Parts: sequence; C-alpha cells; structure tokens
Amino acid sequence: MVKLAERMARLGTETAFEVLAKAKALEAKGKEVIHLEIGEPDFDTPQNIIDAAAKAMNEGKTHYGPAAGLPALREVLAKDMGQRRNMNITPDQIVVTPGAKPIMFFTILALVNEGDEVMYPNPGFPIYESVIDFVGAKSIPYPLREEREFSFDVDEFLSLVTDKTKLIILNSPQNPTGGVLTKTDLAAVAKVARERDIYILSDEVYLNIIYEGTHQSIAAMPGMQERTIILDGFSKTYAMTGWRLGYGAMPEPLAQKITQLQINSNSCTCTFAQFGAIEAITGPQDDVIKMVAEFKKRRDVIVDGLNQIDGISCLRPHGAFYVFPNIKQLGVDGKQFADDLLTDFGVAALSGTAFGKHGKGYLRLSYANSIANIEKALDRIDQAVKSLKK
Repeated sequence: MVKLAERMARLGTETAFEVLAKAKALEAKGKEVIHLEIGEPDFDTPQNIIDAAAKAMNEGKTHYGPAAGLPALREVLAKDMGQRRNMNITPDQIVVTPGAKPIMFFTILALVNEGDEVMYPNPGFPIYESVIDFVGAKSIPYPLREEREFSFDVDEFLSLVTDKTKLIILNSPQNPTGGVLTKTDLAAVAKVARERDIYILSDEVYLNIIYEGTHQSIAAMPGMQERTIILDGFSKTYAMTGWRLGYGAMPEPLAQKITQLQINSNSCTCTFAQFGAIEAITGPQDDVIKMVAEFKKRRDVIVDGLNQIDGISCLRPHGAFYVFPNIKQLGVDGKQFADDLLTDFGVAALSGTAFGKHGKGYLRLSYANSIANIEKALDRIDQAVKSLKK
C-alpha cells in the first residue's frame, strides 16, 4: 500500500474530466452521448495558428526555451494585455506556462502561507479551493447569488475579509455560471484590497467570450496593478485546449519567483506552440469573432429551451459558454439527477455542487456543442424531468 503525504488528502479534482471519462466509456459500449459537461470549444484551432506552429517545428524550433516564455511572445502578450485593459504592462511582468492552471497554482504557492486565508468564488472553478487547501491555507468561499446574476453581495463579501486574508480570487466571466462582474463589484474589492494590502488573482481566461457590455479588469483600477495577478490563456478564445498554453501578468518581483517555480516543475513551455501563440495574438481574429457569435446563438437556444421545461429556470449569462440552471423545484439531488441524465438519457452534465456547496440545486451545462445537439439534449432533459413525475 502506498503511503501518501498527508497533503494529498486535501487535493481535490475537476469533476468535468471524471464525467467525461464515464461518458466516453458509455460511448465505447455504443451509447450515444451529448457532451454538455466539458468546458472545451468544439471548434478547431484556426488554421493560421496551426500553420505557424508547424512552420516553427519544421524550422527546428523544438528545443528548450526561456523558462518565462519566448521573449517575442511575452512582448506580444504585454502589448495585447495592456491595450485590452488600458494598462502599461512590460514583457518582464509576463510568465508563459503550459496551460493557465500553473499560474493559479504557482501564485498560491508563492504568496500564501499555511494558515493564511484565501477568498474564492463559490460556485466557482473547483481547482481554486483544491489548491488553497493543498498548500495548507484556509479556503473562504464567498457566495455568488442567482438573484444578483451570480455576482456577490458586497456587504457579505466584506464581512468575510479578515486580518488573515492574503489573497482574493476573482473570475469574470465566470465558470460555471457565465456571470460577469460589474465595475461596481470590482471597485468594492479594489477598495478593500488597497486598504488591507491584499493580493488579487484575477482569472480572466474568458474575457473575449462576452456577449453584452465590455470586459472590466480590476488590475486597471487605481492602485491595483501592483497587487493583481492576471491569469489568461489560449484554450478558450482560440480553441487551443490541447496546446496547453497559458500566461499571467503580475508585478515583476513576483514574475521572477513564478519563473523559478516554472524551472522547478516544467522547465519551460513548448517552444513551437508559442510560435502558434504569437500568430494567435497578432494574426486575423475572424475565427474568434465567428466563434463568439455562434456561442451567443447557442446560449439563447439553450436558455430559452431550459426555461420551457417545467421545474427548471435559467438566467441568461453574459459571458463564457456555460449555463447554470436552477433545478430546485424538481426536488431532486443534483448529482443523482446529473448521473441519471448520463446513464439513462445520454446527456453528460455536471451537478452544481461540483463547483462548491453554493451550487446545490443547480446544474452546469456547457453549450460548446452544436445547436442540433443542444436541441436534442433539451428534449432528453425534458424527458428526464417528466420521468420524475411518473
């Protein structure tokens, strides 16, 4: 029997990948499954990006690169991030990592001691809580309320801040709710962060997938750039999930330490993939615009369809590609209902509790699938609800 370190018992998981594995096993047995569980664009990576990476491979750019990322990519990212947020960001503040999760992991490792408190959104991306607990810190969830379009109550939020609060995690647009934080929301967080000298990890990986309004970054607010780590990546915007490319912008002294963590774990990020990333940022954005427009159509189809099912209600999210329907009127356990949807009706979905205790009574559905499949899934969900009443 393997004797694991105690910290391993504190490490969580991402349920989407567990459900995906179950769905794939059912498909291998011949069952048709509609995938609404995984947060992955169903579009192919744009051809110009693939061509740029292939060209780099053919030119021999297949060796180690700088731990913080290729200078050319960091320069492009600094310029792009600064323009999008009306900020001055330098290449020395950028660290490129294999996927965006390492920025999250490394930031918490670098800033948070055992016993420190870290606030994070709930329902929220489950890896936030997992990593906080893993390093021995105390995870403090702040609830996202449906009645506030999955934002937080400012007074409730502020009541959770203490002298031990070391880091606050923000995510907008959000996974799993699709909610978008307003400038007023962010201003309240910025004020307490400045007053108490608290760092902010701002997960902005969905910033380009927004349907109404414009993206707001807390880093652009007065006095916040020096205490904010912006997390971003290529997976969602450019349909590059398998490329594993993420990056962060942060104060330069922290960037040096994050780079040191990179050296100790990954050495560097795939070199030729970074040339694809340069093309992604500097090349034509037509495919991104088309993808977001299609996501908006799908959002409207799935929201309208869910709201026609007796016992289910669903807000219309302003960003990302998820809906978070309320199933409390059905009087069922969310996890059991999600399991039954998969095994009995061939719809892969996630229980809201996969994203924290405040997700109880909800499902998370990804609409990164075709409209035809979404409509088929809606019919099956309707059948599942009707079967509850028999």
